[in-house]
Amino acid sequence: MSDVALTRKVKRLYRSDVRRARRLLHGHTRKTPVFHTDIQGPRGPVPVTLKLEHLQHGGTFKVRGCLNALLQAREDNSSVVLASGGNAGIAAALASALRGKSCTVVVPESAPHTKVAAMWSHGAEVLWHGTTYAEAHRYARELAVERGAMQLHAYDQPAVVAGAGVVGLEIEEQVRGRPPVLVAVGGGGLVAGIAIALGLRGRVIGVEPQGAPTLHAALAAGHPVEVDVSSVASDALGASRIGDIAMEVAKRYQVRSLLVSDDDIVMAREYLWREFRIVVEPAGATAVAAIQSGAYVPAAGERPVIVLCGANTDLATL
Repeated sequence: MSDVALTRKVKRLYRSDVRRARRLLHGHTRKTPVFHTDIQGPRGPVPVTLKLEHLQHGGTFKVRGCLNALLQAREDNSSVVLASGGNAGIAAALASALRGKSCTVVVPESAPHTKVAAMWSHGAEVLWHGTTYAEAHRYARELAVERGAMQLHAYDQPAVVAGAGVVGLEIEEQVRGRPPVLVAVGGGGLVAGIAIALGLRGRVIGVEPQGAPTLHAALAAGHPVEVDVSSVASDALGASRIGDIAMEVAKRYQVRSLLVSDDDIVMAREYLWREFRIVVEPAGATAVAAIQSGAYVPAAGERPVIVLCGANTDLATL
């Protein structure tokens, strides 16, 4: 059976869904600040605006989507199950604790101890299964049915994407004009949410590791396809296939994809620490790498917005 045939029918999301998420999340999540500065590009300093989403509760944007899904849930489940390579598990554990629910996170064997420890700190049960996110997700789906629990998806669930999209509404309020927004892509929940929030008047550009090009490959094929994942950022950008929601949104709003190397990502992460004392994980620096490497060259007078999406990292690696 083809990838096209396997693609499920996708619920279309609109700006109104993101605005509803913002109303529900008000008082529960942080409106993260922006920072106007210059960063070094191949031809000299480049004016940018950094959206400091790594300062969100749990050190990840994903808490917005997980909490939105729980706030919208109609069923009265007392437990939540989710598969995650790291950040979604932290977000689900935090959101579940806020809502008085138990949380089980299924992680692949490659999940970093730093992120697993953060899940534990928020009261989650952590189960290891398989070597990839896809294997962990299959087991989480079975476990949710067995336990009668609510299953959250790390990136391909309407309420999760809408919650992530609140980042886009905040950028719209905090930044003048309509500059391009550069966003790291794994499964595509954040890039899709921001594109929905900004609509056709926005310019959203996905940035992906060369070793995990889920959106890039899907745009080339015209539909989601499986890719091999091997990247320094794979603990957060480790999906092997772009989400169906993200694919539909990318087509609807003409989201582009740029690729950067692992060396570019490592250099960008070290640069953020050295120049600004900003600590992010490799995924959090991926969009910065597009500017530093020259993969994205802003037009004259343009100040792109770069989303720093996650801070859950082992400090020893800096």
